[in-house]
Amino acid sequence: QVRLEQSGGGSVQLCGSLRLSCVVSGYGTTRYSVAWIRQAPGKEREGLANIYPDGNTQYADSVKGRFTMSRDFDKGTAYLQMNGLKPEDTAMYYCATGPRYVHFRELTLFNSWGQGTQVTVAS
Repeated sequence: QVRLEQSGGGSVQLCGSLRLSCVVSGYGTTRYSVAWIRQAPGKEREGLANIYPDGNTQYADSVKGRFTMSRDFDKGTAYLQMNGLKPEDTAMYYCATGPRYVHFRELTLFNSWGQGTQVTVAS
């Protein structure tokens, strides 16, 4: 059974930084994609970034240049380093895994999700 355990998040001021972590267990292989998704109150889920089994990453325009996704294959952990945070980044953040090469825009293909962690950015 695949399990995702998130940590990190919290409250920061404008232009602050946070790092989110997502520990993935139960997969039995490293050949899966990991994505970060967020959902703000009253808004739809927004895919932010993904990292493929080969380490390649893709980012949404809204976070490109500010957020960096990485992955430690030995630890089964994915990270989202968030710099230059803005109030509009305030949301619940989720990590999710999907089979092999799945882009962050294909949210329905991510079949395992973390519990979510709140990020709040004050102006």
